[in-house]
Amino acid sequence: MSFSSLPIEIQSLLFLTFLFIYLVTLLGNSLIILVTLADPMLHSPMYFFLRNLSFLEIGFNLAIVPKMLGTLIAQDTTISFLGCATQMYFSFFFGVSECSLLATMAYDRYIAICSPLHYPVIMNPRTRAKLAAASWFPGIPVATVQTTWLFSFPFCGSNKVNHFFCDSPPVLRLVCADTTLFEIYAIIGTILVVMIPCLLILCSYTRITAAIVKIPSAKGKHKAFSTCSSHLLVVSLFYVSLSLTYFRPKSNNSPESKKVLSLSYTVVTPMLNPIIYSLRNNEVKNALSRTFHKALGLRNCIP
Repeated sequence: MSFSSLPIEIQSLLFLTFLFIYLVTLLGNSLIILVTLADPMLHSPMYFFLRNLSFLEIGFNLAIVPKMLGTLIAQDTTISFLGCATQMYFSFFFGVSECSLLATMAYDRYIAICSPLHYPVIMNPRTRAKLAAASWFPGIPVATVQTTWLFSFPFCGSNKVNHFFCDSPPVLRLVCADTTLFEIYAIIGTILVVMIPCLLILCSYTRITAAIVKIPSAKGKHKAFSTCSSHLLVVSLFYVSLSLTYFRPKSNNSPESKKVLSLSYTVVTPMLNPIIYSLRNNEVKNALSRTFHKALGLRNCIP
């Protein structure tokens, strides 16, 4: 695994940095889950999907960061064959599911802004549960096929994965067999998994923008835009970092630059998402305040 070639001082600094980011990610996303469950004001479909996003971010971090921290602090750069396959499976699963969920959240915002009177009827509890399940499901076949197929190849020569987690491209370099068919499948699959949700998001926001422009008052436009600005920022961060990691030309895509870009969507973005939704959303900020005051009140009542 990566980082072993760095000086011990740099590894110690990276450990403290990634540990801080990891703890902030777990705390921030856990708070989002707890607050959206506990506060009745946040029981709308928008926060139901936000809660699902936080679950995904926690899962994504748990699949990658603990092993990376162990590598940095214990200098244990090894990972078992099964451990590598498991890490790859869950990184695919959570990554693909997040792409789908971000598209579902964009559709939710489209219905809320373009059909506000029908929104409660369309986004009823049964429908939102189906949409959430449909968002989580694509990760299962994609992760199963890609991981099983890749690890069915024979491996020979160097067993060093030149990355900080078991991603498909660095593991594929260790295969000593013809992988042409797999690479074609991987390219087509990645494009479909990334581009179809991206196109759905673009379509939703095109309609949303057209609807906002027709709102007569500046206050109404600002309110409508503020309801989807957090999601739009999260989508931009995720897709920009993902695209730079997997869709750059090979001539501009050195292993070191790919590691840095991979860190942005696997480690940094999951930390930023709850911060973005907390700072840019008054309902979440007010709910957090109410929850903290309620917790302090209960604590003060305990003799």
